[in-house]
Amino acid sequence: MGIWFGDRRPSADDVNARCENTAIRALGIEITEFGDDSLIGRMPVDARTRQPGGVLHGGSSVLFAETLASLAASFTVDREQFSCVGMEINANHVRPISEGWVTGAATPISRGRTTQVWDIRITDEQGRLVCVSRCTMAVLGMPSPY
Repeated sequence: MGIWFGDRRPSADDVNARCENTAIRALGIEITEFGDDSLIGRMPVDARTRQPGGVLHGGSSVLFAETLASLAASFTVDREQFSCVGMEINANHVRPISEGWVTGAATPISRGRTTQVWDIRITDEQGRLVCVSRCTMAVLGMPSPY
């Protein structure tokens, strides 16, 4: 089961269905896998996610990273009692990419009672690092919208 709350691993299909009519879907982000200790997704590099200079927009990478961390965090807690929301995020953009897909993997650094810290690594189709991000999540005592 790994880090996921409850007696069954979350389904990527269920999570993707919940993302309709959101920024997540508008950018073409898809969750592809719940690993034992990570959440993995992908995002296209196309007109929706590129900056005017023709490469992946840093803001798109940050939205992708926070999406992965937020969704991952929310499935490590009892969603009937807790909600996880972003408190802080940073990103280092290390390689430009102009087309194709990027893959992101969010893994926990720390999962505390009131905060969680997640490491998100975004790579290109050749496995080269495009962006590395760290996101701090607040764990709030209320039902989760996820």
